[in-house]
Amino acid sequence: MKMLSFKGGITPPERKELSNKMPIEAVFPSNNTVSIPVTQGGAPNKPLVKVGDIVVRGQKIAESDAFISAPVHASVSGKIKKIENRLTATNTDDLCIIIEADGSDKTDFMLKMDPFTVSKKDAIQRIKDAGIVGMGGAAFPTHVKLSIPAGKKIDFVLVNAAECEPYLTIDERNLQENTDAVIDGLSIAMHLVDAEAGSVVLEENKAYLIPTIEDAIKKAGFTEKMGIVLVKTKYPQGSEKNIISAATGREIPAKGLPADAGCVVQNVGTLIAISEAFREGKPLIDRPLTISGEAVKQSKNLIVPVGTVIGDLIPEVIELNDNVTKILSGGPMMGFSVINANFPVAKNTSGVLFMRKEELCLEEETPCINCGKCVEVCSCRLYPVLIANSLKAGDMKAAVKYGLMDCVDCGTCQYACPANIKLVQRIRTGKTAFRAELAANQAKKTIKEGK
Repeated sequence: MKMLSFKGGITPPERKELSNKMPIEAVFPSNNTVSIPVTQGGAPNKPLVKVGDIVVRGQKIAESDAFISAPVHASVSGKIKKIENRLTATNTDDLCIIIEADGSDKTDFMLKMDPFTVSKKDAIQRIKDAGIVGMGGAAFPTHVKLSIPAGKKIDFVLVNAAECEPYLTIDERNLQENTDAVIDGLSIAMHLVDAEAGSVVLEENKAYLIPTIEDAIKKAGFTEKMGIVLVKTKYPQGSEKNIISAATGREIPAKGLPADAGCVVQNVGTLIAISEAFREGKPLIDRPLTISGEAVKQSKNLIVPVGTVIGDLIPEVIELNDNVTKILSGGPMMGFSVINANFPVAKNTSGVLFMRKEELCLEEETPCINCGKCVEVCSCRLYPVLIANSLKAGDMKAAVKYGLMDCVDCGTCQYACPANIKLVQRIRTGKTAFRAELAANQAKKTIKEGK
């Protein structure tokens, strides 16, 4: 099978061997309590419950009227103990609903639904009602992705099975253990967007899964419509722009979306959630994730109720050595460094890493030597050094011109920089400032027009 790829990128140490042989293990927090963030993708939600209420697993507990939003459901049955701001995986204090489980197995799932016999409008509404978001990290509401604008034709639905972030292996394990659900979710997505073809896009380090996936496709009767695309093991292969480029040869235009290239990309976990929403009526209330890093005594792949606080799994489930230097929510390239482990697992938490000093680059920044390494590895073909320099000089217009808002924050530039310049942090800060500037200008315009 020919291996495809994209321009640029890097090949950091994979570190997959720490966890990729570990089966997915279902675990529960030792204190029987979850802390569920009210908003987990899209517009801010409002709680539908109050302190003292009794809720059932699968019951909707927060939602928004906005189209680009995803409701949140109780991941355990029990009593609402508190609704308050708590630390979350982005190192911010966000509103959370704290539920103490009562140990019952009661559920409040939706009725089962056949996605191929109901209207596509109703099927897409089911995906929204299930609170499904992108589980690869972005948490973008899935029903929005599958609501294709008029005039756009989708040719391919791609399963993003690259899992290019080092350490993380939960998608790999799901492909091995829940293959049928992945293929079922893919068939549903293809039906909803009228795509004629679907492809599972695998990096070559997971080529051993090809027979398993081929068997599942054959068993489901989709050999004429589905296949496997093998791509080179390279970071950031899992970026939508790169996976589309490698798998189809198409390119998303600047400021465009995958639909502009005739594609829809869905993560492995997201497709399983889609299958469960129809076949079981189950909302997205459980999250599979990888626990890894050299400061962990035994790396694992787990599935936990959404809202499980990582610290509540220590030490019963997660045993740590005494040399933890940094904790990351997500992978080492795009994940967030958190101040401690007392944050809840959200729908988009793909992994948590406990890392020792030797795994990290802790060297101080030195002056830029204009080597161009950041430009050479950038898969978006941007000029990270010029974006960073423009931001440093306070020239937002120039930063945008050089591609500030086209950057996908993958971190390849920072990894390749011999001067250890924190390029990603500067670009992320710049994006936040630019969005705030746009919002302020829009507010001024609205006030002026109001007068």
